[in-house]
Amino acid sequence: MEVENEASCSAGASGGSREYKVVMLGAGGVGKSAMTMQFISHQFPDYHDPTIGDAFKLKCLIDCSMANFNVLNTYGTAEFTAMREQYMRGGEGFIICYSITDRQSFQEAAKFKELIFQVRHTYEIPLVLVGNKIDLEHFRQVSTEEGLSLAQEYNCAFFETSAALRFCIDDAFHGLVREIRKKESMPSLMDKKLKRKDSLWKKLKGSLKKKRESLT
Repeated sequence: MEVENEASCSAGASGGSREYKVVMLGAGGVGKSAMTMQFISHQFPDYHDPTIGDAFKLKCLIDCSMANFNVLNTYGTAEFTAMREQYMRGGEGFIICYSITDRQSFQEAAKFKELIFQVRHTYEIPLVLVGNKIDLEHFRQVSTEEGLSLAQEYNCAFFETSAALRFCIDDAFHGLVREIRKKESMPSLMDKKLKRKDSLWKKLKGSLKKKRESLT
């Protein structure tokens, strides 16, 4: 039966793939870069030097349908908050991250849905909430129950992850694609906006590239 399912998925994935514009949001130091690198390349960076933002691409199969990930990893430092509105306008879905070892990062995560609403003027935005660094359980400051409660408030999926151990990393990214697909099943909410979001995304990536070049 498993072989039949794999064959069925392969047949269903033979057509074109949909691109998903994903934005990583969260305070500095919560592990957004490490999560992204583990998802894209299965590598845990010993050191990462943040500039403005990095864009990554990956194609993978989710529920028998091919998904083209276009992931924009943003940075949470105050120096880059001026570009946050551009991130929020350009993304189709958001992974909101905090560290379970840092209560302040959790408090910041609790503000992001409202910030997205201020830019997009709707709460019907696909997102998932992620509590990272569960490999550092002995330093935990945010309980699992608190994360679940915030996710219920956000009406979104919740994952506790470890970028260091690559635990539940794929689940978080795949979960966001499922949220986007769920929203797309309601055309009035999503379909009319796709072309406009594509244009905003290209402008955003171009501005990030220029900003990085100006810093080198």
